[in-house]
Amino acid sequence: MSYKIIGKYIKDLNFQIPNPKIFSILSKSISNYKINIDIRSNQIREKIIQVETTLNLTPIKDDIEKINTKIIYATIIELNDEIKDKKEIEKIILINVPSEIYPELRKIFVFVFENSGFKDIKIANNVDFQKLYNLKKTQ
Repeated sequence: MSYKIIGKYIKDLNFQIPNPKIFSILSKSISNYKINIDIRSNQIREKIIQVETTLNLTPIKDDIEKINTKIIYATIIELNDEIKDKKEIEKIILINVPSEIYPELRKIFVFVFENSGFKDIKIANNVDFQKLYNLKKTQ
């Protein structure tokens, strides 16, 4: 393998429902929200990179009362010495690492929702990060 995960942690977790009215509305209309995924990285040391994968929910329409839900999951990876190609590093950061950690990240996000009274939360079991990468490249 061209990299190995040397650490994972929840960097930030924000889950705010401002009041009971919004909780009640949201319980009935959670489908009016969509999941967003964002991936960022920063170099810690030579061959050590932190990849931050963020999940959050945003309303599909602007007139919906908003909740604030966001999790940033940090993954620290170590690249093998033979990796020098920037394209290969980019694919590791944007495809490989998120694909590997997504099931755990999803499990945490769903756990927070379910334990906050939302039993019908539907977040995709799998995300095709290769497809997202390809879409980004064509834009």
